[in-house]
Amino acid sequence: MIDDVDRIMTVMTVAFDPAFGEAWNRRQVEDALHIGNCHYYLIGEKGQQAVDGASAAGFSLSRTGFQEEELLLLGVSPEFRRNGLGRSLLDQLRLAAATRGAKRLLLEMRRGNPAESLYRSFGFFPIGERRDYYRTASGQRIDAITFTCDIA
Repeated sequence: MIDDVDRIMTVMTVAFDPAFGEAWNRRQVEDALHIGNCHYYLIGEKGQQAVDGASAAGFSLSRTGFQEEELLLLGVSPEFRRNGLGRSLLDQLRLAAATRGAKRLLLEMRRGNPAESLYRSFGFFPIGERRDYYRTASGQRIDAITFTCDIA
């Protein structure tokens, strides 16, 4: 039976463009989950929770802090994009974070990330910037933008 980290890694392999180096390796995911304040959610291709080893079409990975939940990674396999799965993952994150006492969501992404329109439509807005934070495989530097969203 495939385990949950395998399912996360399967989606991550196809969801993140290797040119930007944003995907985590298996060890990074496992280490985050062992810390105890990190949480993940797996979603199936029809928007249902992917349970009991079922294939995952997407996932989210977040970290709980004091009254905050930081979205560390969100990925949807390319063949399932534009079907509302990203929004469903964000909806689930908002509900779960609220039950953990979060008052707001945070995320950081590279400038030009196509997911920015999804995040903005969900209510995220920029609050900060890190100049030249990311480095592509070709050596190009790209700014990171920090976003927040209040949990209502």
